[in-house]
Amino acid sequence: MAALCGLEALALLGAGGYLLVMGLLGRPDSPREAEAGGLTVIVLGLLPLLAVRGLLLRRSWSRGPAMIIQIMALPVAWTLLQSSGARIPFGIALAVVAVAGLVLLLHPTTTAALGIAPGARTPADD
Repeated sequence: MAALCGLEALALLGAGGYLLVMGLLGRPDSPREAEAGGLTVIVLGLLPLLAVRGLLLRRSWSRGPAMIIQIMALPVAWTLLQSSGARIPFGIALAVVAVAGLVLLLHPTTTAALGIAPGARTPADD
């Protein structure tokens, strides 16, 4: 699960960087919107990195940010699927990753590993 979040973080950081550079160097219709959008996407890319760190350390709080990322990815995937051309494969890939991420985050093995399954013992219990 951490690997999926890590891939999403890299994709967001890359897309944000691209938007920012295009806003600064390119000729978009609205440079301010491109720059603001790029910074926003970069900041959003930090959320999956935070979730990755928490998941790798098996922190129970990390499931929340990871689930938010997957839920936010679903409308983006839907929008990409409604477009035409080269965006459709990206929409399919994003939808598959988001659904797989949600399934993995809700799986009993994951919840037990994170210490949030019913009856699960946490280090604080010892």
